[in-house]
Formats: sequence, structure tokens, C-alpha cells
Amino acid sequence: MRTSQFTAPAILAIAAIALSGCSAAPGDGASGGPVTLEYWAWGTTQKPLVDAWNEAHPDIQVKHTDAGGGSDSSAKLVTATRAENAPDVALVEYNTLPAMIVAGVAIDISEQISGLSSDFAPGVWSQATFDGASYGVPQDAGLQALTYNKARFDELGIDVPTTWAEFADAAQKVHDADPDTYITTFAPAEFGGFAGFAQQAGAEWWTVDGEAWTVDFDGDKSVAVADYWQDLIDRDLVLAEPLLTPEWNAALNDGKVLSWPAGLWAAGVLNGVAGDMAGDWAMAPLPQWTEGDSAVAFQGGSAAVVTSSSKHVEEAAEFASWMATAEDALKIQIEEGQYPASLPGQELTLESDPPTFMPQQDDYWKIAAEIAANTIPEISWGPNVNVASTAFQDAMSAAVTNGTPLRDALTKTETVVVDDMESAGFTVTAK
Repeated sequence: MRTSQFTAPAILAIAAIALSGCSAAPGDGASGGPVTLEYWAWGTTQKPLVDAWNEAHPDIQVKHTDAGGGSDSSAKLVTATRAENAPDVALVEYNTLPAMIVAGVAIDISEQISGLSSDFAPGVWSQATFDGASYGVPQDAGLQALTYNKARFDELGIDVPTTWAEFADAAQKVHDADPDTYITTFAPAEFGGFAGFAQQAGAEWWTVDGEAWTVDFDGDKSVAVADYWQDLIDRDLVLAEPLLTPEWNAALNDGKVLSWPAGLWAAGVLNGVAGDMAGDWAMAPLPQWTEGDSAVAFQGGSAAVVTSSSKHVEEAAEFASWMATAEDALKIQIEEGQYPASLPGQELTLESDPPTFMPQQDDYWKIAAEIAANTIPEISWGPNVNVASTAFQDAMSAAVTNGTPLRDALTKTETVVVDDMESAGFTVTAK
């Protein structure tokens, strides 16, 4: 997201109102007891982080609740904010943060975290920055990469593809060698994954100029990505079904699904569903649409935000900052397979062992650092990503089920997104 984006006065006014209701709220110190913060976050990293914080900070204790990730967590945060009982701190995915600002959930904490930006690459820091105001502390970076079954690639004589054209050729070779095996899965519900592929190709789904938004889900670059996957589906070279179902997990464990183009967090997820395959898998840079262009997008990644319900803004911002920059916290992130958003954390990975799922890949973190250096820094997300995600999932799932073109699903998604924005009072221009 560009720091110059998402600047409509109405949005900033909402954020200012939210801030005015909580920024001066005192902590619990006057009562003589510790300040207690409520923290909503998902994933295996969060409990160890909270436990380490609580041990080191007896005066500020944190209660962790796993409220689910993605759109589930965001919807709960909006509901809780309207009831004025949202947690003090919440983990929010980068692409849903604009909607959290619009809804008055996340507040401007620029003053509380001033000086922290030097610990982050500009492209990462911008994920939680709008019009120069900081609405969260980036915690992890979900850079897209190719996680693949190296043992099976070697067995079948498949070279790791460096371009998407090579990936399609490899998909055919896999099918020819073993018709029951697929190089990967096209999961119709993976909004973030497809968005990353489209962004890598140069697509911009939302852009804003002043108060005027442009929405472009079915532009040429996005359609080209849809047509690429359509071709692989039509030739039965990829498995078109949801991820992480019992059936998918079984196919993965049987060596019938050989790769997952996803965020760097994929190694941790796969370790949870296919731990016995540790040592068989490896990570490589994501294939390129244009040979020589190594830019990739984020798929996931999140920031810790302070909410408008918090009465302990200073303490909440301190906790959010600690999770992303303190060495003890960074070591926990790395041990759990997260790629830290902060530069100190990324530097620390180079001194760390590879993830548990890939103990043999000594260059894992070196490759991750190279990918991080080539991430696209200027990605815009709109104010209704939750609506777009649902519309995309519905349209893509229907397209796969009914055998209709994926490109048409993009047009249907765009129609829903534009209608929703216009009904909310946004000015949406023709593309």
C-alpha cells in the first residue's frame, strides 16, 4: 500500500474521532495493580510471544485470545468496536487494515511509535501507514515464494521452475510421469494468493486519487493471470479444489500435491499437516511472469494495531512494538516459522536454523532475505477488502464448479466491490 493512498477526508475523520475517544485514557497504575491488555491474534507464534512478554513485564500483563484470522477476525473486531469492547491490541492482516480504519477499529499511534520506522524497510512500514500516519506495527511479512516437495521433484526429474512458463511445462512433465500427481493446487477461495499473483504481474485492484477511487479487478493483467490458471485447470495439470481439507492433506502426505506457491508462512502450515515429510520439502523464489523480473507481492503478513476501545494506548503500543522488534520476540517468531517484518528480525534469521519442516535447507533464510529485497513496496488495498474477498471466493468457486471462465469471476467480483463502495458513499471512477 502506498503511504500516499487511502487519504479521503471522510476516512481520516473517522480515524480521528476514534483516536479522540481513547488517546488520553490512563492506565491502571493508580489502582496499584498491573495494567491488563486484551490481545486478539491467531497462529502458533502468539501464545509464546504473550508468555515471554508477561514474564518480562509484570506491570503490564496481556491476555491472549485466538479470535481466528483473516476476515473472521476482522468482522469480530468491527462488531466488538461498535459495542465498545474490542481488545486493546489486535493482529490485522495488511490487506484488511484499510477497512479497520474506515470502521474506526484501528487508531493512529504515530506518536507512540515515533522513531520505530527505521527498524523496517520502507515497503514493509508502508503496509500499516496511510497519509503519513501509522496505524499499526508490522509484525510479520508473508512474502510469496514457492514451497515444493524437493524429494518428489528429484524423483520425477523436475527442475525447479523460475518462470511461470517453466512452471506450466513442469506441470505437464509431472502429469506425464504420474497422472495422479499434480504440481500444485488452484484453490478458488484463495483471494490473497490470487491477488499476489496478479500484483506480481503488475495489476492494481484499487487506486485512489484524492477522493476518487478506481477499481480494476478484471483488467488485462489480472485476466492474463486468470487465463494462465484456466489453461492449467482445463488440461488437468493442477488440482482445482480447496486447500487444507482432509482430502487435500492426504494427497499432500501421499506425495500427490508437489508444491504450494504461497507466503513464507507455508512451511509452518505444512509442518502442522504433514510433519512426517520434514526434510523432503524446500523453498525457492516464486516463478516470474517476466524472466528477470524478480518482484513478488505479499500474501498475508500482519500488523498489531491498537484499537479505539483501548484505555491503555501507551502500554498497548509498547506491547505491539516489543513483539516486532525485541530480540526475544524475534527469536520466537523465527522458531515458529514466521518471517519477521522488522529489519533486526530479518537479520537475525541469517544466524538461525531453517524452519523445522526444512531442516536440510541451510540457505532457507538467505533466499528469504533475497525475496524480501524484491517485494513490491507500493500495493494499494481498498476500504472493502472483506467484501471483495467474499465476492471473489463465491465467484471463483462457482466458476470452478460450473466450468465457467475464471476471468468472468473477476468481472463479477469487481461489480460487487464497486456497488458496495458506491453505496457506502465513495466516489468510484470509470477505469
